[in-house]
Amino acid sequence: MTDEIKYEYKTVRTVRGTDRLVISKMQKDGWELVEQAQGRLRSTLNFRRPKKPQPWLLIGTAAAVLVILAIIIGAASALSDGGEKKGESEKATTAASEKPSATSTPTAAKSAATEVITPQNNPEFAALLKANPCDKANLDFANRHKGQTVAFDGSIVNMAPHGDYDTRYDFLLGPGDEGPNTGVGPAFKYEDVNVFDLKLTGKKIPTTVGAGNKFRFAAEVGEFNTAQCLFFLNPVSTETR
Repeated sequence: MTDEIKYEYKTVRTVRGTDRLVISKMQKDGWELVEQAQGRLRSTLNFRRPKKPQPWLLIGTAAAVLVILAIIIGAASALSDGGEKKGESEKATTAASEKPSATSTPTAAKSAATEVITPQNNPEFAALLKANPCDKANLDFANRHKGQTVAFDGSIVNMAPHGDYDTRYDFLLGPGDEGPNTGVGPAFKYEDVNVFDLKLTGKKIPTTVGAGNKFRFAAEVGEFNTAQCLFFLNPVSTETR
């Protein structure tokens, strides 16, 4: 009667996708795969191999190899604890970094698109601030720069309640310091906003806001109503001056 073969067993947890590498490594070391359970992020591999008398030196060497392998697998498992979303984010970042330098051109274009337009850096806007409220330049500028931010020194031409509301208003703005006497430039309009929407900043913020107040307006370009000659803006910030 032959002696019953005695086995030693080992369980290894791997990151999904590295199973074949680990199995191949273990098989080269004499291990036999007896069970494989796959999870969402990691797999559990169960191995066995016959116990054989070995010199102590070889046993020590094999143990060292297994310890190193366990450390590598453990480190890989720890990195996966961030979840699939983190892994996907890292892959996206890696993919982006591997793209050729030619992609810097769209990035530069996007940066230019988010630049705040002022009379100082945009001749078209500087000319618009001196144009007639009904001039075609208003429509052209609105169509070309809708969604971008403009900034200019101006004043409140008129302020009136919006509909039947007591705390929401329609503001008519003009370039320059003339307030109700403004006679040049677009008829900029903030529609249906309250005072908090203006996002007042700067020194000596007034307790009340009204026609004639002078500010540094920063606003998002909206649409131009050709029938009313109104250039609609959305407030971004309003700085006292």
